[in-house]
Amino acid sequence: MQHDTQTLLLELFVIFVAAKLGGELFERLRMPAVLGEILAGVVFGPFAMAWVIPSPTVLSIAELGAIFLLFTVGLETRPKDLLKVGREATGVALGGIALPFMFGFGYMALARHPVHESTFVAAAMVATSVGITARVLRDLNALDTIAAKIILGAAVIDDIIGMILLAFVVGLASVGGVQWLQLIVLIAEAVGFTVFMLFVAPRVMRRVSPNIGRLSTHNPQLIMALTICLGLSVAAEKIGLAAIIGAFFAGLTFSDFSPRWNLQPRVEAINEFLAPFFFFTMGARLDLRILTPDLVISALVISLLAIVAKIVGCGLPVWGRGREIAMQVGVGMTPRGEVGLIVALIGLQMNMISPGAYAIVIFMTASTTLFAPPLLRILFRNSVAEQPQPGMLPSRTSLEQITDMRTGLAAGASEAGSRKPSE
Repeated sequence: MQHDTQTLLLELFVIFVAAKLGGELFERLRMPAVLGEILAGVVFGPFAMAWVIPSPTVLSIAELGAIFLLFTVGLETRPKDLLKVGREATGVALGGIALPFMFGFGYMALARHPVHESTFVAAAMVATSVGITARVLRDLNALDTIAAKIILGAAVIDDIIGMILLAFVVGLASVGGVQWLQLIVLIAEAVGFTVFMLFVAPRVMRRVSPNIGRLSTHNPQLIMALTICLGLSVAAEKIGLAAIIGAFFAGLTFSDFSPRWNLQPRVEAINEFLAPFFFFTMGARLDLRILTPDLVISALVISLLAIVAKIVGCGLPVWGRGREIAMQVGVGMTPRGEVGLIVALIGLQMNMISPGAYAIVIFMTASTTLFAPPLLRILFRNSVAEQPQPGMLPSRTSLEQITDMRTGLAAGASEAGSRKPSE
C-alpha cells in the first residue's frame, strides 16, 4: 500500500510539473498554455518517452479536472446571458453535428470502409470538447464575449445530441438493434434536465441562498457549491450525459451569487491544480507509432474535413453577426475530445471498427485539439482588446456584479446587526 501511494504521488508530481512547465513555455511564446500542457502529455506519455503511464486513478483525477474546469466556466456564465443566444446556439449545434457526420461518413464510404465503421468514425467527428475551448477563452479573458456565450450554449446542446447519437449508433451496431423506448427516455431525460437547470434551478437557489449563510460550518457557500457540482455531475452521468455538462449547469446555478460569495477565486484554486491532469492525459492518449503512410493520409483528410465541417457548419448560423464572430464560433467548436474518444473506444470494443480506424479518430481528435487554441488567440485578439481595461468605466456586467456585492454586504451587515450578542 505504501509503495502504491508513493508511485501515485510520484506520477502526480511528474504530470503536474511537466504540464505546468509546458504551459509556461507556451505562455512565453505567446501561445495558449493549454497547448503546452497537451503536448507535455504527448512527449512524456506512454507512447513517446514513457516517463508517465497514467494509471486508472490518474485518469479519474483527470476527469475530475474536466469537471471543475467546466464548473469554473459555469460560474462565469449567467443563465440569462446563455438564454439570450439560445436560438443561435441551437443552430450552431445542429450545423456542427450534421455537416461533420455527412463529411465523415461520405469520405469513409468512398474509401470503401464498411458501413458500421464509417458510421462510428462519423459519430466520433460530431462531438465538441468544450473543455479545450473554455480553457483558452478563460486564459484570454474572453468568456464575456457574444461568441463565447454562443460556443458554450452550443457545446451543451452538441453534447446532448451527441450522446443521443451515440446511443443510436451503438443500437444499430448491436445484434438487437435500436431500443427505441430507451432512446426516447434518454431524449426526454436530457431535455428535462437542461430545462430544469436553466429555468428552475436559478429560482430555487435564489430562495434558499439566504439560509446557506446560517450554517455553522466554515465556508458554507463554497461547501454547498462543491456539493451541488459533484451531485449534478453524477446526475448527468446517470441519465446518459457527460459529467462535465452537470458541472457546467452547477456553475450556472451559482453564477449570480459568485461575486457576492467570493466563489470564483476559491474554485479557481482547485481548478489550477486539477485541470493540468486532464489536458496532460488527453495528450498522452496519442500513439503516433501505429500510423502507416496510408493511415496518415486518411487521418489527415479526416482531420481536415473535421475542421472545415465545424467551421462551416457552426459559422453559417451566426454569419449575420459578422464574419469575425462566425469564425470565432466555428473555430471554437472544432476541438474534439473525450466524447469522440469514447465513441471510437466503444466501436473498437464491439469490433465495429479496426485498430486503424481507431487510430484515425485519435489522430483527428489530437489534431483538432491542437489546431484550435493558437487560432482562437488570434481571432479573439480584437474582442479582448475592446473589453474595458483597468481604469476605464466598468461594463454593464461589472456594474451588476458590483451591485450584487454591495447588496450582499448590506444584507450581511443587517443580518449581523440583528443577531444577539451571544451569537
